[in-house]
Amino acid sequence: MINLIADLFGFEGIFNLFRYITFRAIAALMTSLAIALLLGPRFIDMLRLKQGKGQPIREDGPEWHLLTKRGTPTMGGLLILIGMTVSTLLWMDVGNGFVWSALLVTLGFGAIGFMDDFDKVTKQSHKGVSGKVRLGLEFLIAGLACSWIASRTGFTLYLPFLKDAGLYLGLFYIAFAAFIVTGFGNAVNLTDGLDGLATMPVIIAASAFAIIAYLVGNIRFSDYLGVHHVPGSGELAVFCAALIGACLGFLWFNAPPAMVFMGDTGSLALGGALGTIAVITNHEIVLLVIGGLFVLETLSVIIQVASFKLTGKRVFRMAPLHHHYEKKGWKESTVVIRFWIIAILLALVGLATLKLR
Repeated sequence: MINLIADLFGFEGIFNLFRYITFRAIAALMTSLAIALLLGPRFIDMLRLKQGKGQPIREDGPEWHLLTKRGTPTMGGLLILIGMTVSTLLWMDVGNGFVWSALLVTLGFGAIGFMDDFDKVTKQSHKGVSGKVRLGLEFLIAGLACSWIASRTGFTLYLPFLKDAGLYLGLFYIAFAAFIVTGFGNAVNLTDGLDGLATMPVIIAASAFAIIAYLVGNIRFSDYLGVHHVPGSGELAVFCAALIGACLGFLWFNAPPAMVFMGDTGSLALGGALGTIAVITNHEIVLLVIGGLFVLETLSVIIQVASFKLTGKRVFRMAPLHHHYEKKGWKESTVVIRFWIIAILLALVGLATLKLR
């Protein structure tokens, strides 16, 4: 194992702890959390100074958003990416390709989101980068990463509830995996519409996948549970922990009333990270359960658009789904906390699939 901190001190005495994924995961979480909390105030002040009017607020959205959220700076996802990246590089096994692939996809999606946020802020418009261009870049990044991952983990889609059972998809698996990564990047992006709404479910999903990655990467645990063993994937627990810590630090400033929004910079990156971790651990279908809240939000948009185009009628008062409940009279904090509860329950159901085989 090659670790930047351990290289300075070796693995003698107390530094032998650096050999253990669990220790480095905890250290990564605390490091990224500290970075986000320490940088947060000055970083937000800088964003507010640079952006002026902040993130454009939807004119067709809930009326109170125009009053309470106008002027709030966006691109706060950069704070998450900085904390996560520095912490991951400090505590990861730098020779582990899976962590590098997850990190690069996260940063690549973050860069696309940054371009979109920058365009929106400078033009004070909701349009941003062309949807086709954005999706094209996302599929390119996801496709390259999934091609490399599949060459190491195989081209099989493994099924939950069945012991080490899967469907061999061949090269089609790469397209499927890239769709999962890209789809989840945009699903988290659609969910990020209320203060703290997307951040906590990402923390919950990342926590669940930290456990999954650790178990899948350990031959004894994977054999006992009947899941496909992926050597080296356990190191993703360090990456997940760094992601959790950075999101917790960001949530300190994003809690209602939010001092900063993560923007597409953060939401695309976080969704891409979850999708990539699911592909590496061969738990793509389980991601649809653990990240079910993001799936529901996305489906609400698809259903709304399809219904309006086909019948001229809307199924929901407003899409995505969280705005529907706001329109029904739920307070923002009520929507957020109830959606968090749903995310916790779905994560527990997803983790249960490890044993129900």
